[in-house]
Amino acid sequence: MASKTIYTVKYRRALAGKTDYKTRLKLLLSGTPRLVIRKSLTTISMQVISYTPTGDRVHVTATSRMLAQYGWKAGNKSTSAAYLTGLLTAQHAHQKKITNCIADIGGTTAVKGSVVYAALAGAVDGGLSIPATKTVFPGQDRLLGKHVAAYANKLKTTPERYQRQFAQYLKNGLDPEQLPAHVETVKAKIIGDTHDKARK
Repeated sequence: MASKTIYTVKYRRALAGKTDYKTRLKLLLSGTPRLVIRKSLTTISMQVISYTPTGDRVHVTATSRMLAQYGWKAGNKSTSAAYLTGLLTAQHAHQKKITNCIADIGGTTAVKGSVVYAALAGAVDGGLSIPATKTVFPGQDRLLGKHVAAYANKLKTTPERYQRQFAQYLKNGLDPEQLPAHVETVKAKIIGDTHDKARK
C-alpha cells in the first residue's frame, strides 16, 4: 500500500531566499540586538534591530549614502565606505545606549576581507561589542583605501584610463591618491559629531 508524502510549503520569504529561519531563530534566541548588514549594487545599509512579540524593532539605521553629510566624496559601495558606515552605525547605537550586538549578514556569503566584514570592522572600531574573529576583517590599509590610492597613482601615467576609472572621485573634487587622508577626515567628523551630540 502506497504511503502519502506530506509536503510542507515553505514560508514566502524562505522561498524567495530572503530569510533563513533557522539562522534567524538562533540569532533571536541570543536575546541580543542584531546588527543587520546588507549590500546592494550601489549602497551599504546597516540596522540595529531587536525582537519583540509584536515584531522587530529598529533602533538604528545607517546607509553609506548618509556619509555625504560628513563630506564623503568617494563611492558608496567600497570597502572604505562600508567601514565608515559601520562606524556611523556604532555611534548612533551608543546614542541609544546600545553597546552589544550580534552580526546578521543574511544570505550574504561570508568571504574574508569582504565589504560586509569591512562594515563589521567599522562597528567594532566604533565601540560596539560584537562576537567576531578579527582575522576576517580587511587589513587597515584596505579600510583606509591605500590600495585604491596606489592604483590611482600607477594609473595616472595613462590619463584617459585614469579619468575614466576615477570619474566619480574627480567629479566630486577628490583626488583618488588622497583617499586614505579623506577616510581619516570623514572618520574624525563622524566621531566628533557624535561626541558633540552626547554633550548636548
